[in-house]
Amino acid sequence: MEAFMDENFLLDTECARNLYHKYAKEMPILDYHCHIDPKEIAQDRHFQNITEIWLGGDHYKWRQMRMNGVEEYYITGGAPARDKFQKWAETLEKLIGNPLYHWSHLELKRYFGYNGYLNGETAQEVWQLCNAKLKEPQMGVRGLIRQSGVALICTTDDPADSLEWHKKIKEDPSFHTVVLPAWRPDQAVNIGAPGFCGYIRRLGETAGARIHSFLELKKVLSERMDYFGQMGCLVSDHGLDYVMYAPAPDRDVEAAFLKALEGKALDIKEKLGYQTAMMLFFGREYSRRGWVMQLHYGCRRNNNRAMFEKIGPDTGFDCIGNSAPVDQLAGFLDDLACAGRLPKTILYSLNPNDNAVIGTLAGCFGDSSAAGKVQQGAAWWFNDHKEGMIQQLTSFANLGTLGNFVGMLTDSRSFLSYTRHEYFRRILCGLIGRWVENGEYPYDIKALENLVRGICYWNAKRYFGFS
Repeated sequence: MEAFMDENFLLDTECARNLYHKYAKEMPILDYHCHIDPKEIAQDRHFQNITEIWLGGDHYKWRQMRMNGVEEYYITGGAPARDKFQKWAETLEKLIGNPLYHWSHLELKRYFGYNGYLNGETAQEVWQLCNAKLKEPQMGVRGLIRQSGVALICTTDDPADSLEWHKKIKEDPSFHTVVLPAWRPDQAVNIGAPGFCGYIRRLGETAGARIHSFLELKKVLSERMDYFGQMGCLVSDHGLDYVMYAPAPDRDVEAAFLKALEGKALDIKEKLGYQTAMMLFFGREYSRRGWVMQLHYGCRRNNNRAMFEKIGPDTGFDCIGNSAPVDQLAGFLDDLACAGRLPKTILYSLNPNDNAVIGTLAGCFGDSSAAGKVQQGAAWWFNDHKEGMIQQLTSFANLGTLGNFVGMLTDSRSFLSYTRHEYFRRILCGLIGRWVENGEYPYDIKALENLVRGICYWNAKRYFGFS
């Protein structure tokens, strides 16, 4: 029997252990997609207790607590922090096979020096240990980033954001991790959504302009991209139900935009025509600027209407969607490619059934401008467990060029989530190690070192153009 999550956790061959401990373990982290708040980095936030840093905004954990029958009072309600932590500890002990079990214990080991296991009975000792540790000066946000070995962070930022906190971080010589904005213009794409008109007004106010037409909107967005570029932005990201492609004449797009500004309802054809025009505009702009385009899709959101109305979005009521038409995704990429304006693109579908679709479609758009120009992104959200990662890596290897993969991201709001990179690296080395042990790849240590170091760090550095 193997010891619980020891130094060789998930490393079941000698080759895997060598690859992880010699090459993967100490590589810096490039967190090119996350949802952490730059304000908290700028102010070096310190947390009062383990509940605040662990459960304060983690809908992964909230979801599991609900599935364990925990009352909402102990999840997002007003229960005391100690009681919320107890309910989480009692839930965690039931999560055998769940990545939250592994992530939580990696976080306890790496940040708090706790080598036991958390359950209802050990909750008190863990509570006391973690809270005492959090009082130490190095356990603020900046200290956690430093001890995690994070070289660079890309946050997620709306075009209307002032980026004031990025400025403060950039001007602070005492903090050496690079923090860059990433362009996330979902609100400009989601025409007809509640608040669209108000958002367009706010965007105009930020830019010092009045937006009365689609042409004016594109001009303002281009100017905002210039500003983001001055602040070091190299990455865009889109959260979509699916990648649409329903091109419409310019006059129809303009009419749809004006209709939306008047508060009138749009039909599906008008919405899709506008959204397609908007996404094509963004793709061309990214290509011109050398930015990477990330497309996240395949999620069906806010399925529990009663809870959505009570506590809002991003609280644990989303699921995998199954409406991602490949013909429209292919049409979108092809349109940009035919115009010579297809940027480097990373495709993430929440539906693992799309792995092969992405792998085969990405191969249609490879060219000499970049290794892995269009590629599948890391296993995401409901897929970033052990089997999901193995499936994504195996599909990437079978249908693409795994040696060009840009590797793992946190996609998290938590400053303790950097252990997900360790989890990924162990799984990666375990998989490669098994291929080598099975005679499917030679034990060419130099080639293996380059593969592992590349996927853990160097590929992303080159692909995104990080200095």
